[in-house]
Amino acid sequence: MPFKETFSEFYSKVKLSLEDGTFAKLTLAKTIGNTDLMNIYVRPILDENTLKLELKFKFQREELFEIHTIDSAFSRLLEFINNPFLSAILFSTEFDLTYKLNKKRAVSVIEQFPSFTHASPVILEYLERKS
Repeated sequence: MPFKETFSEFYSKVKLSLEDGTFAKLTLAKTIGNTDLMNIYVRPILDENTLKLELKFKFQREELFEIHTIDSAFSRLLEFINNPFLSAILFSTEFDLTYKLNKKRAVSVIEQFPSFTHASPVILEYLERKS
């Protein structure tokens, strides 16, 4: 997969934000053309006191859900980079990080001011239980 290395670097920031309690949400967006799959929304969940990720696949007519470990979610999301999604956005309380492909499929990663002031409540609950 041509984008594995660059997306892996981006995903390492996702994992770090989960670990340090700043993760708000992750979204894959900006599709190529008119596709049935419109977005993938990623949010943390607790499954038997284990932190996992719920992937919500938003199609034009339905929504499907999958639950993954943090590591297996990477492989699943990587399948959709460049087909059909051109961007992934990590929303954290410290910054928003956008992984973006342009028309020539060159990758850029842009850090911006955070959109969220509060981390996901699930992350905060998980970190509280761990300590």
